[in-house]
Amino acid sequence: MHSTDMSAYVPRVVDTELDELFAELPALSLEGPKGVGKTATARRRVRTIISLDDEQQRVLAEASPAQALLVPMPVLIDEWQRVPGMWDAVRRSVDESYAPGQYLLAGSAIPRDLPVHSGAGRIVQVRMRPMTLAERGVATPTVSLRALLSGTRAVVGGTTEFALADYAREIVASGFPAIRRQSARTQRRQIASYLQLAVDRDVREYGVNFRRPEQVLHWMSAYAGATSTTTSLEKIRTAVSVRGGDDPSKLTTLAYREVLERLWLLDAVPGWAPSRNALTRLTQAPKHHLADPALAAHLLGADATALVHGTVSGAFVPRHATLLGQLFESLVTQSVRVYAQAAEANTYHLRTREGRQEIDLIVQRHDHRVLALEVKLNPAVNDDDVRHLRWLQEELGDDVVDAVVVTTGRQAYRRDDGIAVVPAALLGP
Repeated sequence: MHSTDMSAYVPRVVDTELDELFAELPALSLEGPKGVGKTATARRRVRTIISLDDEQQRVLAEASPAQALLVPMPVLIDEWQRVPGMWDAVRRSVDESYAPGQYLLAGSAIPRDLPVHSGAGRIVQVRMRPMTLAERGVATPTVSLRALLSGTRAVVGGTTEFALADYAREIVASGFPAIRRQSARTQRRQIASYLQLAVDRDVREYGVNFRRPEQVLHWMSAYAGATSTTTSLEKIRTAVSVRGGDDPSKLTTLAYREVLERLWLLDAVPGWAPSRNALTRLTQAPKHHLADPALAAHLLGADATALVHGTVSGAFVPRHATLLGQLFESLVTQSVRVYAQAAEANTYHLRTREGRQEIDLIVQRHDHRVLALEVKLNPAVNDDDVRHLRWLQEELGDDVVDAVVVTTGRQAYRRDDGIAVVPAALLGP
């Protein structure tokens, strides 16, 4: 077992979910991009760690996955995708004993050669994303997403000194724990290295050899410019030349997207498909997001000062919104998806095919009722800002449990029409 200093650990929202599930289930798979904190979170719950990025341990696991599991439990199998046979070994072990709290698997990629068995019914998957604003400790949350989702018209209140420039700094500081601890200069170098290694090493380790690996970064830059939009992949493809590359073929860009999704570096929000109401004409196009808005900001050459003053040059911005607005929405989306997962809800976006109505985030409960959220960079909220929320309330009635505008303002309150206005820093799980 590896020793570790637990004192530096920052509690994560997913901790509660892991504790509840691991107390009743034999095996969990914690999934997310490299650097998100999976290992630090998982190792607090185990006695033994099998690190498959260690060559010696990997060789032993490849030789006999079942033998490798003959260790004191609970056991963490870190970077399990490097030896896919470990997944099947865990499944077989769980078949023999369904006792809870045996195995935690942590993976930063979906392997190309999938395990023989999906693990359905034996291994439950849990997604882990970069740190939310609440986890970063930027302010004490006063408004709970779970309470908003309850349909009880939760009391909304609280104030914060967190303002526009602070959100810009949080966008570029990253939600990856190890990166955000560094100085601004070191953060930039760390993110640049993270992206370069993803292309030079992770993509190749995944078994994909692109003829021009740097072209992957050009495509990621074009994708970053489309953050928080439903821009077509064809438009993103043709925008690659703006970022200094040659237009890749459609098949090549599909390959880029597939491998980056399998590395958890893309985290698009799917379009909402309501299952029990009369809403029609909704588009199913996903809304584009990278795993962390800091990656997008870096790819677009934007630091916090440039974001606030709008001095980013060469960015591909496909809609009438500032780049800061797009990345602020991505930052809020990142937090909301974590809070929604903790509340056993799913996150989508809504956009009609004609584009007449668009709602940034739809959080859907298990009973299909929804919480609707709009994200606005402006700290002040007027009637025009809530018109799509009011449209949805008129269309769906009680199926909309609450409606919220998330802003960069300083005061949380409810408008006279009942719609909540919540500063992003004050929204928590």
